[in-house]
Amino acid sequence: MFSMAASSRKWMYVSLVLFAVLIVNGGFLAYAYLNVQSRFSDLQHQFSNLQSQYSNLELQLQGVRQQLQNITAGAFPPLSKIYEMIDESVVLIVTKVQTPNGLTPSAQGSGFVYSKEGYIITNYHVIEGADEIEVIFIDGHVTEARLVGFDPYSDLAVVNVAEPPEQLHPVTLGNSSSLAVGDFIVAVGNPYGLSDTMTAGIVSSLGRELLAPGGYTIIDVIQIDAAINPGNSGGPLVNINGEVVGVNTAIVSESGAFAGIGFAIPSDTVKRELPFLIATGQYKHPWMGISGLDLSLDIAEAMGLEEVKGFLIITVIEGSPAEKAGLRGGTEIVTIGGEQILIGGDVVIGVDDIDVRKLNDLVVYIERNKRPGDTITLTIIRDRQEIGVELTLGERPPP
Repeated sequence: MFSMAASSRKWMYVSLVLFAVLIVNGGFLAYAYLNVQSRFSDLQHQFSNLQSQYSNLELQLQGVRQQLQNITAGAFPPLSKIYEMIDESVVLIVTKVQTPNGLTPSAQGSGFVYSKEGYIITNYHVIEGADEIEVIFIDGHVTEARLVGFDPYSDLAVVNVAEPPEQLHPVTLGNSSSLAVGDFIVAVGNPYGLSDTMTAGIVSSLGRELLAPGGYTIIDVIQIDAAINPGNSGGPLVNINGEVVGVNTAIVSESGAFAGIGFAIPSDTVKRELPFLIATGQYKHPWMGISGLDLSLDIAEAMGLEEVKGFLIITVIEGSPAEKAGLRGGTEIVTIGGEQILIGGDVVIGVDDIDVRKLNDLVVYIERNKRPGDTITLTIIRDRQEIGVELTLGERPPP
């Protein structure tokens, strides 16, 4: 009897062990299955993104092909015709500063006629610090101009000529929002003082950013491959219909000469700011009062975040709208990629139900749609929890 009981217990133990092994193996198999499913889902998502990128590139390529066909077929006006649409509107701007020897020329650039009231649009950096502004028209007419308004944050300025010529030829402002990569454009200006010069090319990219005074960025900047050189600043960027779609403003070059990349302030920005510049002399930008970094994989891992999305707030300026709204900056210093980064702050992932994957998404939305005094609703991640925060925008301080 004892032997039979012992044998029975032995087989019971064996059965329990086998059962435990089956449970453990089942758990491993379930984990492996879920892991494979997760990776498969990620691969599907990546494949979907690649398909979307491919489709966008294909559309851009089709646009370029169509434009080349149109040019070959004569559907676009000849370059000489586009030039004729704009040349009488473009001016040379010469600035002078007071020195012990009297007024001395200090800089020169370009501009174009905005209205029959004698308003001329140019870049802020063209007239910055000038004691006297001189405007020269294509017919040789020379007159002084006074500064009406300027915005260093968008590198825009408006001057008004004292004694305009008998005939002024205002430009037609087009819609920069209708531009697409590959669109044909021309730039007109006075590079190196060589007046009435036109260069041609295409839109290389859209939605670029340029550094502006005070560490802020000029948004929605148009990148072009038409030659832009010193003196072109402030001149018009023109589409095939002779409409001004941008204000040529900068180049990227170590030598200071054109190296294949130029930039223009979009006409939509000009339209948005011009009434304020003429009426009040300035344009007030909405302001939050935060600084930080776009979220990276390493930062997300350091903060224990599941998704690499959003803008990490590192610093909240004292007395700013962000501080009043209760937004939080970084709390912990970590070393990532050899650099010390302050993490632990709020991560902005949305504004007014619009996704924010990086700072540019947030800035573009606010600049295009909001004014100081408006209230926005931010979606943030704080302590790994998603919450909403209301913030009333302030006015960006002077640079």
